[in-house]
Amino acid sequence: MKKTFANIKKVYNYGKKYRKALYLEAMGSLIGIALEIAVPIIIAKQTVLLTSNLWNQLIIMSLVLLLVDFASGLKTVLIRKNTQKFYVGVTEKMQNELSHEVLRIQQKDLDNSSSGVFVQRLTSDVDELSNLFTVGFGRVVGILSSLGAFISVFIINKIVFVFYFAVSIIFTILNLVKYKKYSEKDREKRKVNERVIGLTSELVRGTRDVKMLNAKESFIDKLNEVIKEKNRKHIQMRNIDIKYNLIYDLLLGFFEFILMVLFVYLITRNLLTLPMALALYSYRYKVMTNLMYDVSLLIEEVNQFNISFDRVFAIFDGITFRKEKFGKKHLSKIKGDFEFRNVDFSYENGLKVLDGISFKVKANTTVGFVGESGSGKTTIFNLLCKMYDVSKGEILIDGTNINELDEDSLRGNITIIGQSPYIFNMSIFDNMKLVKSSVTLDEVKKACRLACLDEFIESLPDKYDSVIGEGGVNLSGGQKQRLAIARALIQKTEIILFDEATSALDNVTQSRIQDAINNLKNEYTIMIIAHRFSTILNCDNIFFIDKGRIIASGTHDELLKSCKPYKKLYLSEIKKQK
Repeated sequence: MKKTFANIKKVYNYGKKYRKALYLEAMGSLIGIALEIAVPIIIAKQTVLLTSNLWNQLIIMSLVLLLVDFASGLKTVLIRKNTQKFYVGVTEKMQNELSHEVLRIQQKDLDNSSSGVFVQRLTSDVDELSNLFTVGFGRVVGILSSLGAFISVFIINKIVFVFYFAVSIIFTILNLVKYKKYSEKDREKRKVNERVIGLTSELVRGTRDVKMLNAKESFIDKLNEVIKEKNRKHIQMRNIDIKYNLIYDLLLGFFEFILMVLFVYLITRNLLTLPMALALYSYRYKVMTNLMYDVSLLIEEVNQFNISFDRVFAIFDGITFRKEKFGKKHLSKIKGDFEFRNVDFSYENGLKVLDGISFKVKANTTVGFVGESGSGKTTIFNLLCKMYDVSKGEILIDGTNINELDEDSLRGNITIIGQSPYIFNMSIFDNMKLVKSSVTLDEVKKACRLACLDEFIESLPDKYDSVIGEGGVNLSGGQKQRLAIARALIQKTEIILFDEATSALDNVTQSRIQDAINNLKNEYTIMIIAHRFSTILNCDNIFFIDKGRIIASGTHDELLKSCKPYKKLYLSEIKKQK
């Protein structure tokens, strides 16, 4: 219970701005409680007045009931309007901050988790946390209303009170047992559902690859297997629900029969009047079943809340999903000098990718990295952007260890254009605004012209307002890379990293992109991982990497003379082109 209150307090902090709405909701709920307690007694008094022919008093009592109806309407407006206001406010703020936290998670932890893990926590789990302040609050109101009805029953007849109290205890215990079993299955179902969401997301994003690999059946079989597992958990939960609801219905019928026998006994013994018996009968569901129902549902809501709390705050706490760490030093403008000093790096499988690698790059120079696939070239870029942390050694930018720099100093000054750049499901212009919110259409057109993409865009019906689909699905591989290059030109960072960024381009376009890169020379520090040697022929310096080590460096002509593996790789590409 202590843990639950601590959790509630944490979530409430996200809705402090909307606490007025919560107070108004509480006011409406208090009106509702008073009405639910008073109405049966008023109706009972009406019955007495009607049978006694006291018409004047009956009219007054009817006017009282009319006022009750108005109060009931006011109560409904206060609760519904303010409930939604608080719910939306909490959900919006939590999802916003949770999105920021997801983007702070270390890349290796993101790599080891499916997208479904985060999608469900960002959506349904956050909704569940907000629900405790809306639906859960309603349960508390129902319980208070039932307790008020219990007090009324106690005042009217203590024998009936004892009966109602005993029945409500029996039903409450029954539901506690039910929801304990139910919540255990729910935890299992949520884990499976994360896998369903993850696979579904991969199906949508990877549709083309699934088709081209002729893997439709095997992928669908895998998805169906997980869906069936989720459905099995759902059926197990429903079976628990059905079983206990049947027991509940049978017991309810039995207890209602006992209640009628009890009323007959009390009336015939002059221990209860008929009008008061009618009032007590009106309370039967509120005290005999509603109390149990609201208590058990509140317990269920609290269980759901705590499950979702653990899942959501596992992202916040930085333990389950570790957060990226940056320094506090801020550099508003960097020159672009950087250095690797004896850097080692291994992924979590223990395989060493970089082994004591050291090199320097001067500002405003263009350097290339060449080597066989898997030699560690892309890893160098990932470490420079601090997507991963070095295992040993240090990386310096302008003489400062990157671990001392804040995030903006580092990533605000580096742009990386990868082999498969992610293009967002929005217009071309909006993709550009992501990196510079104040960008103008003229700036976008200029960048796209340099990236050799302007003719294609102008051929589209909506031109720069064209929506290009999730992941740039409506673009070819070369078009996506050119758009990513244009996006980098908009960002105008001091360091630009090209990770085989021209690999998907035809020879003509690749040549034009090479011209664009050459136009950037001497103004930016440019690093290029080469898939095609033509992209690095004019580099100021080229590093040849083999098995995580730099075994040679120099210009293209120098390496042809001094490095046999480099010459062999170069001649192999020329042979393929022929």
